[in-house]
Amino acid sequence: MTEYLLRFIAGGAIVSAFAILGDMLRPKSFAGLLAAAPSVALATLSIAVVQHGARYAAAESWTMIYGAAALACYSIAVCQILMRFRFRALSATLIASVVWLAVAFALLAGLGGTT
Repeated sequence: MTEYLLRFIAGGAIVSAFAILGDMLRPKSFAGLLAAAPSVALATLSIAVVQHGARYAAAESWTMIYGAAALACYSIAVCQILMRFRFRALSATLIASVVWLAVAFALLAGLGGTT
């Protein structure tokens, strides 16, 4: 129960800090870049360092980087499917999710999760 309370407090504080930073930036489109995902990732890494040590948190951070690279590939694939093949948004996102998973698992298998 203590871990959940710690996650709640750390996550809330970091999300609030990122929300304030995003609100101060102009144009407002930058606020989306500072949404919940990066702040939750930082809170998760902080808890991982405290509970499991820096080595474990480093492995966690590499998997987050692989996921971000896979998300970039997914986003490009969705754009290409929508523009070139004129699929509906739901179909394009479902098809491109295969790209996301393939890239993420290929990076994890090829590079591993350790430093």
